[in-house]
Amino acid sequence: MNLEEQIKLIVENNGLKLYDIVTTKEHDRNIFRVIVTSKDGVNLDKCADISRLISPLLDIEAPMNGIYNLEVSSPGIERKLKKKEHFIASVGELVKIKNYETEVFKGELLNADNEKVVVKTEFGEEEISYDNILSAATYFEW
Repeated sequence: MNLEEQIKLIVENNGLKLYDIVTTKEHDRNIFRVIVTSKDGVNLDKCADISRLISPLLDIEAPMNGIYNLEVSSPGIERKLKKKEHFIASVGELVKIKNYETEVFKGELLNADNEKVVVKTEFGEEEISYDNILSAATYFEW
């Protein structure tokens, strides 16, 4: 079982769902970010619980050459969509999708399946296959 699978097991055993694991560098610090979701929402206590449970695992299988800060958080209201599961879970929300031709599709995500997504834009419904998506995220109109 690899590190991601072990983290996913810990998260799911605590009633949450693993959304993503991101490694990044911010202000000269390595960040190992575990992003979790829940139908009931994610609060600070849940994030702290997951952090305490994951920490011993990361002591054994240290990511990023062992020099990192662990962060556990929710994906937020405006979040990146990377996996098919992210798109499927976001049907009905506002999305912004950029394809490899750098066209941008902005509007309501009407449908998502294992092959493609359908976005209702101001110009009509647009079908976009996953293999043509360069980047995507939900957005909130303030």
